[in-house]
Amino acid sequence: MTRTGEWDAAMRTALRLAEGGPATGVNPRVGCVILDAEGRTIAEGFHRGAGTAHAEVDALSSLPEGGARGATAVVTLEPCNHWGLTGPCSEALIEAGVARVVYAVADPGRHSSGGADRLREAGVSVIGGVLADEAEAFLDDWLTAARLGRPYITVKWASTLDGRAAAADGTSKWITGAAARQRVHEQREASDAIVVGTGTVLADDPSLTARGDAGELLATQPTPVVVGTRAVPNDAAIFRHPNPVIFEGTHDLHDVVADLRQRGFRRVYVEGGPTLASAFVAAGLVDEYAIYLAPSLLGGPRLALGDIGVETIADQRRLRILDVERLGGDLYLRAVPVPTPTTVRQSGTTHQEG
Repeated sequence: MTRTGEWDAAMRTALRLAEGGPATGVNPRVGCVILDAEGRTIAEGFHRGAGTAHAEVDALSSLPEGGARGATAVVTLEPCNHWGLTGPCSEALIEAGVARVVYAVADPGRHSSGGADRLREAGVSVIGGVLADEAEAFLDDWLTAARLGRPYITVKWASTLDGRAAAADGTSKWITGAAARQRVHEQREASDAIVVGTGTVLADDPSLTARGDAGELLATQPTPVVVGTRAVPNDAAIFRHPNPVIFEGTHDLHDVVADLRQRGFRRVYVEGGPTLASAFVAAGLVDEYAIYLAPSLLGGPRLALGDIGVETIADQRRLRILDVERLGGDLYLRAVPVPTPTTVRQSGTTHQEG
């Protein structure tokens, strides 16, 4: 038996190391700390992205041959047990002679899970669930994508306090102020893809880029994705985006998100108009809401959301508000859906791809 909290400090160090890993794409952010028999740190490592060494192998590589024999490996995610672009971490740990493996969160992937069982078969002591809540929160977007087999999806809209996304004549520039708009650009930069419908492209001709305060392009740009079947003019602003546009010529959002996952996207930012936003909500494909509220009233029919399949008050889609922040004169609300008994969670299929 281990003492309660015996591995907490090392696991927190591993979580800190994991922050250096890929924040987007299919690969999780994983950190590893290796301790000697006296509990002293002898190696650290983290996964830097597809094709690079996994965290466990990265840490082991800094030790001389035999240097990990009898040691304890503390890792934020259960060691993988499959061949991808690199070999299974479970085998690397066994070969290195590690005596104990401590991890926070179990690998949810169909093909990559089973590392803990493989280690136990080889006589390695395995302890799971250390700081699991902290690790789950840290890996939330990746775990969601892995478990559901689709990207983590954020739906964003900006509206007045009475829920209007535009005035009666369709104008909407600008409902919110500069600080709120800049936060949106930061959220775009943190996403693999930004999704709009053909209606938004035709009506607003957006560039879908992530820009700084002075209008400059930020270092990382989301891939623009356009959903729908209508043709887009050849001179549309999206064709000047640094990344090639992906056209999803369908209205089936389940097909869309499956394709985006297949392309390796982990985080998707839906910034289309009310029609597309409502479709994502109605389909149950929203993991997070980014809602920007301006202290103004417009009235009229131009609501931020349309029909989402709610016929009666008992069917209302409840949200849990995680954060409320003032941005200049506006409010930013970050919220997540409250799970219901009918919420269906599908198993994911991937872990560390490379």
